[in-house]
Amino acid sequence: MSPTRPIALLLLPGYSALAAGALLEAFYRANDLQDEAEYRPQPVSVSGGPVAANSGAQFITEALDPQLPWHALFVLSGERAPASAALLALLRELGARSCVLAGVDGGSAVLAASGLLQGERASVHWTLAESLMEAYPAVVWSGQVWEINTAASRLSCGGGTACLDLALAWLGRLHGERLAQELSLALGLERLRGRDERQRRPSSERAGSPKLAEALALMEANLAEPLPTEEVARLVGVSRRQLERLFKQHLDSLPSRYYLELRLNRARRLLQQSSQSILQIGLSCGFSSGPHFSNSYKASFGHTPRDERSQRAAAWRSLPSTEETPP
Repeated sequence: MSPTRPIALLLLPGYSALAAGALLEAFYRANDLQDEAEYRPQPVSVSGGPVAANSGAQFITEALDPQLPWHALFVLSGERAPASAALLALLRELGARSCVLAGVDGGSAVLAASGLLQGERASVHWTLAESLMEAYPAVVWSGQVWEINTAASRLSCGGGTACLDLALAWLGRLHGERLAQELSLALGLERLRGRDERQRRPSSERAGSPKLAEALALMEANLAEPLPTEEVARLVGVSRRQLERLFKQHLDSLPSRYYLELRLNRARRLLQQSSQSILQIGLSCGFSSGPHFSNSYKASFGHTPRDERSQRAAAWRSLPSTEETPP
């Protein structure tokens, strides 16, 4: 008789419903394609009951029972949903019991907060990477689609369908690569993304031209000290007019305007996710002073950086409490 392997899908507020559904499907399909183990995935939460995803959809969950012999626990979370001290202690307890622990999207930040990723390579959605590098420098944050450590006891991935690449890679290690390939076909995936593949960022996907992609890469690498448009064009090897035509054709924008949007979007992520001061963030994103940063930010988003911080704090306070100790 095949051994039963309970899999907990721990849902925290703001998790991806797509990721939760994909993981459930992957483990159920794995049961159909092999008889070495029977996987029993179960959506759970700290207290049980419905948990809202980032889309507004809800999964009905059971309360996480730490006494069950969980084979693995996948933490699914949105952008750094707050985790209680009791939950972090529970994760450490499960890790000490040889339970495999996986972070999906912001779930990697929760594992890092518990201290379970120190010295490990870990993947997280690219929009969270910068703030996590600052908060948890003992973790080697990668830009890869997924990461599995040598012992296959710590797993992590970015958001969306990256959880399927992670789950299939892990199951492939346990049951052989043939199962991973068969699962890929059964789930309708065009191909499996390997660990050596990096997450794709929107700008690189939309480039549409090698010269434009090179210009975008230069801009992204020089957000703190923005390059003049003429310098970007010179380094790419085109005239300023040619560069402007490329931006207009593929991005419907001017180089200077697009560059400013990159800097402001990075500033917005740092305001939402990091503990740096507003002035530090403005300077690190290429703004010469606090007023320059504030005026540019308000012109783009309709409110000031200080308002952004206040709104984020209010949003966190409105999230359902996770302070209850799991049963």
